[in-house]
Amino acid sequence: MTSNLNRIGLDKKASSALSEKLNELLANYQIFYMNARGFHWNIKGEKFFELHLKFEELYNDSLVKIDEIAERILTLGFTPLHTYADYSALSKIKAAKNVSQGTEAIKEILNGYEVLLPLERELLELSGDSNDEGTNALMSDYIREQEKLIWMYSAYLNQ
Repeated sequence: MTSNLNRIGLDKKASSALSEKLNELLANYQIFYMNARGFHWNIKGEKFFELHLKFEELYNDSLVKIDEIAERILTLGFTPLHTYADYSALSKIKAAKNVSQGTEAIKEILNGYEVLLPLERELLELSGDSNDEGTNALMSDYIREQEKLIWMYSAYLNQ
């Protein structure tokens, strides 16, 4: 008789569903990361120095989250997506090409959070229902951080 629990004591079926949703989040973060990296490289104008540094902070933070998400998928016993073809096909965030104006870049960042935040809230609910404290803690931290960033980026745009 096989156990319904994975190596960390969570239900295998619930872990599979969580891993699928985490892979969706991973795909969106990869595109979000590439967008932030492009904004950092291509930003021009009056606020160059300020935004160049902000976008570097953003892509560095995204890179950490990408690694955490992939490692969480592995911890649950599944395989993280790892090709750009998979990321592009699954991501709701689309690549922002040749963005060099600060206002446009920040609007793209806010659009990205409009995709990431609902996914994270969905994962928070799924992980809570599955007693998956590891995923739950990650999502809770991400949500708290991003709500503040949304406020700050919106304030920058005077919205």
